Amino acid sequence: MAPTCLVRGSLNIDEFFRVPHIVRAGETISSTGDLTRRAGGKGANQAAAIARAGGRVELVGAVGKDGQWLKQELSEAGVGVEGVAVDEEISTGRAIIQLTPEGENCIILYAGTNLLPLGPPSEHLVSPITHLLLQNEIRQDTTLAFLKYAKENGIKTIYNPSPLLPPEEIAKFPWSMVDYLLLNEHEAAALADATPAGQKATTSEIEKDMPGEADVLSRLQQPMFENCVIVLTLGAQGVVTYISKDEIYYLPSATLRGTTRDSTGAGDCFTGYFVTGLMQGIEKEDWKTLLQRCVVAAGMCVERAGALGSIPTAAEVDARIEEMESM
Repeated sequence: MAPTCLVRGSLNIDEFFRVPHIVRAGETISSTGDLTRRAGGKGANQAAAIARAGGRVELVGAVGKDGQWLKQELSEAGVGVEGVAVDEEISTGRAIIQLTPEGENCIILYAGTNLLPLGPPSEHLVSPITHLLLQNEIRQDTTLAFLKYAKENGIKTIYNPSPLLPPEEIAKFPWSMVDYLLLNEHEAAALADATPAGQKATTSEIEKDMPGEADVLSRLQQPMFENCVIVLTLGAQGVVTYISKDEIYYLPSATLRGTTRDSTGAGDCFTGYFVTGLMQGIEKEDWKTLLQRCVVAAGMCVERAGALGSIPTAAEVDARIEEMESM
């Protein structure tokens, strides 16, 4: 049986408001286009990205009666949705997304059915599940239960702690149970600020080119994270992956074809392609190849509108990489 990832995460109805700029405190602005509703939620987006990258994936989550169409759309994208429950009383989670002409976004979340417990992890983390992907848009006790069960049963754990936990929760979180920690630059800086300073462990190349990111990465090199491979996404600057003090990889972002249309799903797209690469097997010499595939996929994602619907397929990413290599 092929390796399979279980995503225990959120499903949302994303509502997009196109605005001239992100609204400021005390300000009222009008949207500049039609209200758009699409399938979303970090769990749904990342599961769809795994499927489109060519990986096997099962999603465990919940929607309300108003969100049953999400199950159908995810199923059509190749995601296993038997673990997605439909609640008769609670509304589906919502994401209210402000989107500027430059592709910047600001998001307000309503949890809705994402806070339903849905049974113990032993009901879901069964063969052929080999990998577990978690985020922070569901109940924290559920996240911890799934993480603990997976670690005790030899299942690889990938954690994208977004939205980031409060500082007091960061200190208590069992980071030693996380095999792969995926962060963006803002989450990494906040995580570093909430934890004791670590040992300096970055390379001179990263320190010279990205001193701010090198400082954050240095502060994350401490015992509580020593079991984690840390993947730090840097938006337009690319990605840094820290495996050990002697094994650090940096890859710049992919060159876009045209302008940035919507950055909403880029991080989830990167995560899905990264997890698929892990399931396909990763050797030391393959890290840069995997990271290149991830940044190309994320770059293609921001060229399109939407979150789940903007994720490219594996064939599309292959074609883009082939074009890049022939130039």
